[in-house]
Order: sequence, then C-alpha cells, then structure tokens
Amino acid sequence: MRRRLYFVLPDVATAQTVHNELLLSRIEERHMHFLASDDLDLRDLPAAGLLQKTDVVHGTQMGFTIGGATGIVMGILTTMFFFAEYNVSGLVVLWMAAAGAIIGAWSSSMIAVNVPNTRLKAFKEDIDAGHVLLMVDVQASRAEEISALIRKHHPEADIHGVEPTIPAFP
Repeated sequence: MRRRLYFVLPDVATAQTVHNELLLSRIEERHMHFLASDDLDLRDLPAAGLLQKTDVVHGTQMGFTIGGATGIVMGILTTMFFFAEYNVSGLVVLWMAAAGAIIGAWSSSMIAVNVPNTRLKAFKEDIDAGHVLLMVDVQASRAEEISALIRKHHPEADIHGVEPTIPAFP
C-alpha cells in the first residue's frame, strides 16, 4: 500500500534538487507530483495531473456511494409496485443498484473534475506565495525514510505529513 507525503518547498530550484534526490532514492518519477502557481515555471519537474489537482476521485467515490444507495431504494420501490408477483425482486434491486452506482459515479465525476482538490486547501496560501508543493507516493514502509531524507538535506522544506492511503486507481 502506498502513502502520499506532502512537502512545501521554498522554490523551484529546491524542488529540482529534491526531485533528483528522490530519483536517486529509487522513487519513480510517476510517483512525484509538483504543484505551483501558474506564474511559476516548473521546468522539467513532473507536474500534478488532473487526479491530483481536482476533486474527481472524491466526487467519483461519493457519486458511486450515493448512486448505489439510490439504486437500491429505487429497486426496492420498483419491485414493490411492478414486480410483486414475480420472483425477480432480488435481481431488479441488484441491477438498479449497479446502474445507480455507475450513473452516480459518472455524473459526479463530470462535476468534480471542475472542482479544486479539497485535500489541497491547506496548501493554497503557500502555493499562492510562490512555494512549490510536492506530493510523493511511496510504499508505506518507506514513508519515514523519505521524510527523514528530505528533513536532513532540506531543513527549509515544510513537511506536512502523510495521507493515510492514496486512491487505488489513479
């Protein structure tokens, strides 16, 4: 399982140095995500993508849950009023729950793709002040090692902790 570590770095030069050190520590570039204000040039640093910048993951999870629950309710109501005399009530509820979950996940992800990531609200002031946010996904067993490495070589970097789990599908 992976953990996401958050670091606020003072400038792009420091971010470049940390990037190189993480590569030397065998952290793949695809697990590093740098985010800065639009007026900062990140050069060749791996920029945060859509899944890191927006609330699409959270929105999809919420839509899946709410859509599935709505589908179950609609399935129960449908079987009560239309299929009461047939022996298909369980199947109808199952199909309605699946359809509700899929439609809910799809529709809410379309909305959430335009919403800034709620997990990054705490870093907005730092990013607006010209700092660079680094999100790095590491194996849970290496989280403390990577934090200690950055703390040792870059005391100017603010370590903002660990996200307990990162979504499985990004």
